[in-house]
Amino acid sequence: MNKIIVLMGVPGAGKGTQARLLQERNKLPQISTGDIFRELAKEETALAEEVRAVQATGKLISDDLVIRVVHERTNRADCKDGYILDGFPRTTGQAAMLEKLAVEQGKKIVAIFIDVPFVELEKRTTGRRICPVCGEIYNIYSKPPKSDTVCDLHPEAKLTHRADDTVEKIKVRLATYEQETRPLLDYYEASHRLHRIDGTRDPEVIYAQIEKIVMSTE
Repeated sequence: MNKIIVLMGVPGAGKGTQARLLQERNKLPQISTGDIFRELAKEETALAEEVRAVQATGKLISDDLVIRVVHERTNRADCKDGYILDGFPRTTGQAAMLEKLAVEQGKKIVAIFIDVPFVELEKRTTGRRICPVCGEIYNIYSKPPKSDTVCDLHPEAKLTHRADDTVEKIKVRLATYEQETRPLLDYYEASHRLHRIDGTRDPEVIYAQIEKIVMSTE
């Protein structure tokens, strides 16, 4: 495959589900910058020390340092046939750095945006219910439990609703995402490399379209 898959989507769009399917079915590692920095916190390397020093000051980690961290992780053996990026790039500056990394690694960038309208996101988040025992996720609109308030597998467990799964919080998250990510979407759109996917459909249908895009991109 030898592709760098940049998956983008607003919170609740199903990006995590698609990344997991791509990882499982194509044996491609999912590279999350958040996970990388958590791993670095446990390492004793010069790069890890540099990252910890910046974090200790409370300052934002520079684009240059972020790309060095991504460079180190994606040059490992498990990424030789391609990988999925989650949470990177976040800025057009990082996107430009990724272009250079892709050339160095001999890989093609495939940018995919999973698009979901606000009304659908509202249902997905405000309707979400979680079992505190097994972590099973239900949705009162699309995947309701047999009983309104308890888990199908653990009837003794009352389902919980996250405090931040409200319409007001969703609007804030979307506004933040729009502000931060719009320039990135425009960046890939300008070079005709942005593929928009209808995120309201069944996950398997979405996956089939993503796989088709990834396989056909030259």
